[in-house]
Amino acid sequence: MTLPLKQRPLDIAFIVFFVVNFFLVTYMIDIEQLVINDPAHFRYPRWPPAWMIDLVHWYGHTFDPVLIARPAWWRATIWIDSLFFGPFYAIASYAYWKGKDWIRFGSIVWASVMLTNVSIILFEEVGGEHASPQLMRVLLANAAWVIFPVLVLYRMWKSVTPFSRAA
Repeated sequence: MTLPLKQRPLDIAFIVFFVVNFFLVTYMIDIEQLVINDPAHFRYPRWPPAWMIDLVHWYGHTFDPVLIARPAWWRATIWIDSLFFGPFYAIASYAYWKGKDWIRFGSIVWASVMLTNVSIILFEEVGGEHASPQLMRVLLANAAWVIFPVLVLYRMWKSVTPFSRAA
């Protein structure tokens, strides 16, 4: 028997995380890095909105130089986000809301790939060619993409029926 969502508070947090990532991170913040190749010379596209592009560029110039440099490996992580994570967030939001056990495997894959990507990004932030001048801020800004995947792995690894009460 699937537990009601109100009895699964961690799942509510996951749903909020997935929805925010879908709408704000993947298809506004990250998509900017795919539609604008050179932040120093560009025309505002139809999407994302100009205010978001300005915010992303300010953040990159102020805290996160790799976001502005956009090396090939960085763009590859953004493509993974747009092509894989974005659809996952939409499907997972529904599955966690409804308590659908079939999302378990996809959740484990998502969390594993996310932790891999974020580890690579954070190594760059700490000591790479485009290391952050504001490392603590960048680490804190990226903490959710370490914490949530670890929590999802823990949540989904425990049982093949993660949304059900043990008989």
